[in-house]
Amino acid sequence: MRLVFPTLEYKEKATEYIREFYEYNSEINGSGALDRFLRESTYEEWLVKIRKDIDIANVEKPRVPALTYFYVREEDDRIVGMINIRLALSDFLREEGGHIGYSVRPTERRKHYATDMLKAGVEVLNTIGINEVLVSCDKENLASSGTILNNGGRLIKEKYSETFKEMIQMYAVTK
Repeated sequence: MRLVFPTLEYKEKATEYIREFYEYNSEINGSGALDRFLRESTYEEWLVKIRKDIDIANVEKPRVPALTYFYVREEDDRIVGMINIRLALSDFLREEGGHIGYSVRPTERRKHYATDMLKAGVEVLNTIGINEVLVSCDKENLASSGTILNNGGRLIKEKYSETFKEMIQMYAVTK
């Protein structure tokens, strides 16, 4: 498995990835808004957006600099997950979103991909000096909380989110 920065060569695979979430009526997280761009714009415009997201000096407020990657299985070059790694936190992200958002395609779940992908994302943040990584999930999402706990996550708060209309949990994963 490897993290792959999105390129034009992955257009069809990325479209197929998002399509699977719709087919399974599954929530999409950590895609850097790929799902919205495929509905309202183009994959190519999304590539421009994710490149702008890494331009730390020029990210438009209230957005924060971020890296978005595909999590790709090497033997068949299939996108099994996506991860959005935020290099800074806004007030909202500090309270409800955290440093990392991720998803695993419905047909590839329960294979520990999320645990390994989150570990890779934490390592990216550790590399740039962020040693306490905040990660949130819906309280009812036991798979996601398990993924965070498998990475040494420590529950630091639980609250009702007006934005998401559900109870969320915020964890800290410390190096």
